[in-house]
Parts: sequence; C-alpha cells; structure tokens
Amino acid sequence: MTIVPLTKDYPSIFKAPILRTVDTNIFALRYFTQCMACGFCNDQCCSYGVDIDEDNAQQLLALGDDFKRFVGVPESEWFTDEVVEDAEFPSGRNRRTRTRDSHCVFHKRDGDGRGCLIHAWCLREGLDYHLLKPMVSILFPVTFEHGCLTASGEAVDRSLVCAGDGPTLYEGTRGELAYYFGEGLVAELDAIAKEPPPGS
Repeated sequence: MTIVPLTKDYPSIFKAPILRTVDTNIFALRYFTQCMACGFCNDQCCSYGVDIDEDNAQQLLALGDDFKRFVGVPESEWFTDEVVEDAEFPSGRNRRTRTRDSHCVFHKRDGDGRGCLIHAWCLREGLDYHLLKPMVSILFPVTFEHGCLTASGEAVDRSLVCAGDGPTLYEGTRGELAYYFGEGLVAELDAIAKEPPPGS
C-alpha cells in the first residue's frame, strides 16, 4: 500500500468528505463488479448494515407511508440509536442502518431477494439514487478515511466473497467517484492508475 497525496483537495458535491490522498490499493485490488448478475454472493456486502449520514437518515424517515410499506420493517428498526459526530459526513454526524435476518434492514427480502430497497425505490419513483442511498454503499468497495480514498477492509483482507477477479476497485467505482467528487478527481486518479508510484 502506498498513500499518494493528491494535487488539490476534492470535496464531494455535499461538501464532505474531502479527499486529499489516495491509497494505491484501489488500482491493484480487483472484484466482480456486476452485482445483479452475480449468483454466488447472496449480497454478502449487505450483511452488516452501513454508515449513513444523519441528514440522509432523516430524509428516508420523511419519505412517508408508501416508502415505509415498501421497506416492510417498522421505521423504529431502521437505524441504530447512537449518532456519531464525524466531520467526514455531510451533516457532520452519522449513524448506522440496523440488520435484520442477517442483512441490512434495507436489503430486499421478497421476490429474487437481491439488492437494496432504497435503490429499488428510487428506480421505481424516477429519483436519483445518489440523493437517498448512503454514499458509503454506493462507493463500496472503496471508501474514505481521514481524507484518504482507500479500499474497504473486506477488499483488503479478501473476506469480500467477490474479491480477486474482475476490474480494479477504482475501475468499478470510477463513475460514482466522478459523480461525487468531479471529473478533476478521476482525471488525476486515471493518471496515477497508469503510472503508480514506485513500491505501490
């Protein structure tokens, strides 16, 4: 692993997080990116719940009865009670989605039993999923820590069942990184990916 400083700060469209460095692991580690074409993982990455910005959580709670029926779980069971102060989240606070039946409470349980109910709701309602689905979920298996764009722990320790084959973590998330942090960031990351620093 090599941590490379970026030439400038890259704040997200929500002002936070702000990326200042990148871990070159994201250009080397690989994973199977075609989640909905996967027949082997049972959405393992949804097993633990996810950190969600506090304002994002409040947006979901305010969506109304149709969304609550769509989720099918009482709203009192959606999020942990503890709210954590964290400057890397847009509101400066986050909490975590709860788990139920071995998966995130927003994991789809009916029909084919695959995917995220927040994402599915947005598609059904013609909404941009970036505005409601947690950023951490969308960027997985890359994440941000102390201003560093880095690989999620599950990708590093290879506990992620789909780790090892396919595009790099960066290639799989490049479009989402561009959405959140802009074309300038991905242009700089493209250049680093082509010529990684010695020892990375």
